[in-house]
Amino acid sequence: MSIKGRIFGTVVGAAGLAAAAGAVGIARQNRVIGNRAAGEDVAFGALHSPPRVVVADDAVDLHVEIDEPEDFGGVPATDDDLTVVFVHGYSLNLDSWHFQRAAYRGQLRTVFYDQRSHGRSARSEESHCTLEQLGHDLRRVIEHTVPGRCVVVGHSMGGMSVISLAEHYPELFGDTVVGAALMSTTAGGLDPGRILFPMLPLGLGGRFLGRAVRTLDRGHRIVDLARSWGHAVADVVTDRYAFGTDPVPASHVEFVFSMLNATPFAVVADFYPAFATLDHFDHLEPLSRVPTAIICGTEDKITSVGHSRKLHSRIPGSSLLECEGAGHMVLLERHKQVTAELDDLISLAQGEGLL
Repeated sequence: MSIKGRIFGTVVGAAGLAAAAGAVGIARQNRVIGNRAAGEDVAFGALHSPPRVVVADDAVDLHVEIDEPEDFGGVPATDDDLTVVFVHGYSLNLDSWHFQRAAYRGQLRTVFYDQRSHGRSARSEESHCTLEQLGHDLRRVIEHTVPGRCVVVGHSMGGMSVISLAEHYPELFGDTVVGAALMSTTAGGLDPGRILFPMLPLGLGGRFLGRAVRTLDRGHRIVDLARSWGHAVADVVTDRYAFGTDPVPASHVEFVFSMLNATPFAVVADFYPAFATLDHFDHLEPLSRVPTAIICGTEDKITSVGHSRKLHSRIPGSSLLECEGAGHMVLLERHKQVTAELDDLISLAQGEGLL
């Protein structure tokens, strides 16, 4: 059920009908509507703001960009206004939020950052390439970029970072963090081999990859070269594993491939153990304290829709939006649906903060 369904179901069925209706009314008065067609005429990777650096607790420099509404024709944000923090997925970078970034420019304050060892952020020691550390990194980004309350939005590994934040900093939820979105992600039970398919040379797949990832890491320069040589095949693999059953523009496939290909295979290998041992379903309670939207594609071949359904069942009060036919990169291929769902999440989070 989408957040809209959740709103109407709550209003109709709750015993405190008047109070619930009042809460929704407050949220609607403060509603932010993203420009859902924004970004369609802008080149992928072209949306940037002046870079900032947030230093993680282990001294790794994290590349951060903040879109202030007044820089794009909007009203200057105050400390009482929501900030939305976007956390990208495995082997991607902050550019993956292209459509959402374009949609909210001038509407509200948004923060984007490259996770450690990804994009423009500094390389991390292998021992710190853990989901626990990613939760600490998100906490540090919030500390240094959010003056008041925020909504956190995570895709794939970024969703796992949000779950890690909830595990290690539960006190933030309901006070500083007043809303969350978990997109194409899971808290456990992941087949780690699946998440590797689009990122390995020449489209090789199967159980071999899970067993051989460390061997490939030792020759990562050769692997990176093979990925470049196998561009045509890799495009096909990226299309097959990153997107759903409906055709997507070639530019979308090339964009995702370019991000995957820019991530050295050594980084891919560094994070692999984190997925192999992932089991955080017992740490979801803080997410039930705030409006939480779970978004997925029904044809996701990396974190299948069953993972999102399990998250929904384990986070009381959460909403679940299943985008029919979409794949792991639902934030690109169904960006209008995703932005509409984020609109409702932000609306609810604003209402929560005013009650």
